[in-house]
Amino acid sequence: MRFKVRDIDISAGDLFVVILNKKDADKLNLIALDRVRIKKKKEIICVVDIYEGDKRVKDGEIGLFEEVLKEIKVKNGEIVDIVPSEKPKVLDYIKKKLEGKDLGREEINEIIKSILKNELTEIEKTYFVSGCYVHGLSLDESYYLTMAIVNNSKKLDFGKKIIVDKHSIGGVGGNRTTMIVVPILVAAGLTIPKTSTRNITSVSGTSDTMEVLAKVDFSAKEIKNIVNKIGGCMVWGGALELASADDRLIKIERPLSLDPKGIMLASIMAKKKSVGATHVIIDLPFGEGSKLKNIDEAIKLKSKFIELGRKLGIKVKIMISDGTQPVGNGVGPCLEAIDVLNVLLNKGPEDLKEKSVEMAGNIFEMLGYKKSREKALEILESGKAYETMKEIIKAQKGKIFRPEQIKLGRFKYNVKTKKKGKVKSLDNKLINKIGMILGAPRDKGAGIYFNFKKNGKVNKNDLLFILYSNSEEKLKNSLEILGKRSFINIE
Repeated sequence: MRFKVRDIDISAGDLFVVILNKKDADKLNLIALDRVRIKKKKEIICVVDIYEGDKRVKDGEIGLFEEVLKEIKVKNGEIVDIVPSEKPKVLDYIKKKLEGKDLGREEINEIIKSILKNELTEIEKTYFVSGCYVHGLSLDESYYLTMAIVNNSKKLDFGKKIIVDKHSIGGVGGNRTTMIVVPILVAAGLTIPKTSTRNITSVSGTSDTMEVLAKVDFSAKEIKNIVNKIGGCMVWGGALELASADDRLIKIERPLSLDPKGIMLASIMAKKKSVGATHVIIDLPFGEGSKLKNIDEAIKLKSKFIELGRKLGIKVKIMISDGTQPVGNGVGPCLEAIDVLNVLLNKGPEDLKEKSVEMAGNIFEMLGYKKSREKALEILESGKAYETMKEIIKAQKGKIFRPEQIKLGRFKYNVKTKKKGKVKSLDNKLINKIGMILGAPRDKGAGIYFNFKKNGKVNKNDLLFILYSNSEEKLKNSLEILGKRSFINIE
């Protein structure tokens, strides 16, 4: 059947969508979310939406979203052919996962290919993530998913025998060890092309925080130039189409803060494989309020990472750490960037410094360096890491090198203690929630600065923490929540 194109001037994101008038949809026996094959010079499969009326899309017209117009190269008023199409076979595989059954290599590969071809709706992708969340993935499934993501995405080849990398599973505020570990390792002459995500379950991802200091979105060619010149980088993987299917899954996970461990394994290792990593250190924070509730969960995940690394030809070392409270003083892009620069300038905070040194030392140990921790500490305290960080920032077109250059939110609120006592615990989940309500990470200046952490002794009227935002209304909203429930428990 032939239709006249109507450009409806709307973008659907990662999906090909067309709109049919209800009269035409009835003629073709189509309902919403059915598929049609649209043909011009090129042929693609699109999801159908139905319009009931005569103004937006008339009888005999087909409304095309921007992605479809661009893909098949048609303009407003041109004629296209469409025929009904069956729904993708992969929906049967997604249903299989929802039923708790294991998926095979080809089934997972076809799901990833369908995601990359924009053949699945948000609902259908959500069902896949939900099936993985409820029923988990076997180690084989995680391996198949890793390889499907890698094989259907771009890769970077730096021509190096040894490529080091690091990662944290996230969920804990602060914890910006990457931005300290990378310059330490690069200063030692190692190659580390670090690609990171934006926030998923925490207030700010590494890319959100690094973006305070420099650009993070570069082409593959630009990244190769930066790494070949400096030895390392800290960039956003989503701009590269490296492990690109993973970034589309992350979009589904973010609204409900879902992060299925099987997908998380594949997600992390796919990014490492796509840049040719040979040695990787992975941080597994555990404890109340973090992704891993206890040490047993951390130990189980540790063995899976190591085994998956073995299957992929990557040497993996695991660091299990305290995930019961934020790392550093600040939570939020600008506050975390200030912490990072202060550590590189030997001004603390100590917990972020110690964790970063331990991670860098673990990489040195994997490579056979003697006195590995001491080597990492010397590079940091001598100022070599800071000088290297400045070179990375310059290479990534940044101009922020000092903490005092960073601007925090215009509005702030000081929260003081109401009694004398000791900080018993902090609620990570509520901290992350409040940080996002304040506007982070889009509002780079939004976040929370902590004066006291676990086991800290406080007196009445001590400054406990400071809230920052560039929105007075968002600051007010966060205070309303904190008036009912605090994220710091003092006894």
